[in-house]
Order: sequence, then C-alpha cells, then structure tokens
Amino acid sequence: MNSTYLSHNNIVSSFGFDSQEAVINIKNELSGLQLVDNPKMLPEPFYSSLVPADKTRAVFETLNPKQEYTRLEQMLLVSLEKVIAKSDLELNDRVGLIISTTKGNIDALSEDSPFNKDRAYLGELGKIVQSFFGFKTDPIVVSNACVSGILAVAIAKRFIQQGRFDHVFIVSGDLVTPFTLSGFQSFQALSPTRCRPYCKTRSGINIGEVAASALVTKSADHLSEEAVKILGDASCNDANHISGPSRTGEGLYRAVRSALDEATIDSEEIDYISAHGTATPFNDEMEAIAFDRLGLHGTPLNSLKGYFGHTLGASGLLEAIVGMYSLHQNTLFASKGFQELGVSRPINVITKTVQKELKTFLKTASGFGGCNAAIIFQKLKK
Repeated sequence: MNSTYLSHNNIVSSFGFDSQEAVINIKNELSGLQLVDNPKMLPEPFYSSLVPADKTRAVFETLNPKQEYTRLEQMLLVSLEKVIAKSDLELNDRVGLIISTTKGNIDALSEDSPFNKDRAYLGELGKIVQSFFGFKTDPIVVSNACVSGILAVAIAKRFIQQGRFDHVFIVSGDLVTPFTLSGFQSFQALSPTRCRPYCKTRSGINIGEVAASALVTKSADHLSEEAVKILGDASCNDANHISGPSRTGEGLYRAVRSALDEATIDSEEIDYISAHGTATPFNDEMEAIAFDRLGLHGTPLNSLKGYFGHTLGASGLLEAIVGMYSLHQNTLFASKGFQELGVSRPINVITKTVQKELKTFLKTASGFGGCNAAIIFQKLKK
C-alpha cells in the first residue's frame, strides 16, 4: 500500500499566525490562556486562548476578499492559504478538501449576527472554503465532536490509499462563543483557573480557539522539513454516554490497538504520546486506564490543553502538527499545568521540556458521544 504523509501546515492561534510561533511558545512553556472578562460571552471571568479579531481581519484583507466573511471563515482561509501556497500544488480533481469543526459558524445564529442564519450550516462553510480557493472537488465536512481534527487526517489518508485523491488539504477550526461556553458551563466542566491535565488539582477545561491546516499527500517530493509518515489510524465509539467516556477506556484502548496493528509496530516502539488530556476528572482517568492497559504507562505523554485550551474540532489536527515539530526537533514538550498525578493508573506525564531522540509518536483524541481516535506518525529518514 502507498505511503501517506502529513506535510505542510499552519496554525493560527493566540500565539500568532504560523506554526513556528506556536511551537516556540510551547518550547518556552508559555501558555496562551488568559483571563477573559467579557459578560457578553459569560457572566463571570474565564480562562481562554482567543485569536485577536482585528489582527485576523488585517491579515485576511491581504488575501483581497471580494465579499464579507465570518470571523471563523477568515481564520480558516488565512490558515489554509499559507499551506496551499507552500505546497505548490494545482487544485485539480485529484486534490481533496476536508473541513473539520464541531460548531462551525455557530455565531451566525445569534440575533446580532450580520450574516444569514444559513451560514451556520456546516455544508455552507465547506462551500465557502471551496469557492474561495477554487477547489475542483466537493468539500467534505468532518464533525464528530472532539475527534474531528484527527479523524480528518485518517479520512484523508484513506481517500488517498483508495485512489480517490493524490493529495488532501485539511483545515480545522472552532470559535469560543457564548453558545459553546454556556454548554460546558452547564456541565460544570469549565475550570476557574488555567487547566491542569492529569493533575490531582484539575477542575475542568478551558475552551480555546484556533484554525489549523495541513496537507496529507502520497507524494514524497516537496515535503515540509518536519513532515511525518502516517503509519496507522483507527477510530472506535464506546457507546457509553452522550457526554461521559467509558470508565474502562474501552473505546480508546481499541482505537489505539487497531492503529498499532495497522502500523505493524508494538506499543514499546511508541516514543511519545500526544494525548487528549482535557483536565476533566473522567476523561483524564479514562485515558490513564486505557494507556495502562496498552502497556504505555511508561511512555512520555503530554496534553497541550494548558497552552491552547480545548480547541474542540481543531484540537486533534493542531496537536498533531505540534507533535510533528516535537519529532523533528527531538524535543518532548512539557504538559503545562501538571503538578501531581491525579489519576489511578501510572502514566509518564512530561513535567519539563527536554531533548530526546524521537522516531514515532501516537496522537489520540476522545469526545462526546463516546468517539475515540488514534493515529501513529513516524519521522522520515533523512
């Protein structure tokens, strides 16, 4: 079967408008989470990482738009434009487009939105991205809770291996909105402080926003310097509860097990885990159980939620991109906010950014509805 690669990429975040800025801040263990006091979004102050709207607009205007676009659309288009330019590919019928998001233009439903409420349909968001760049193929929208970003990479890989496309561009994004915040607040899941994944003192999540883009390709030519090979992927639904994960980690366990089988490697060959780590009591506990069952309790592990917050449907792609740089730079990034282990099974949480020779990493994600996904990436031989 032909090899597939995750290559050119771009991150639009509170750190800036490219992947390198985000990675530099993570390497320096600087969090993008700030206290936001905006009663229009939430009655009480909350921690979040927000992409500045004015800076986004200024960068977006350099693309010479011919109509008005929502803030999420601006973020997605700014991110994807850089990846398309770096890839130097003609957008013909062998090039696919995938958009991953959980809520899309949910703010179009608010009473003060200047946009038609139809803009909230995810299919419309796909058409807008397609039309802006002139993709010849119909866009595919992946919206499966918080595994959406990782699932998009897996779907792109499968389309390429099936011969449908030679290359697939993925763009992922979600906004911090009153709708999203109030939803997590109703679960009493929002942390009043910066989140602490896997920590004994963790008290919930912070919601963040980003737009992340990447190219999945079968061509080994003109890859980015930090490109990785996709060895195996899998997804599994534990069908436990609409918002609560399986207490045994069964869905995540099966997803990782299947990804390892496709990659034809053993768990001992995983050098690093970029885990989901939302800092909620049940999610972090479930992950620890699953990793312990898989024999991965000694494998270095981090969650990037302490830097970006939980970026929902974009989190998987965002964190996979950071993982690419982790491999390329032979650097294990600290799991920001962690102080003392607060799960029942032993896991090897990275407490300080350190240099280590790395070849292979596992990216996992879990979300509402019981969805779980896993992808294994490998550094390319120079």
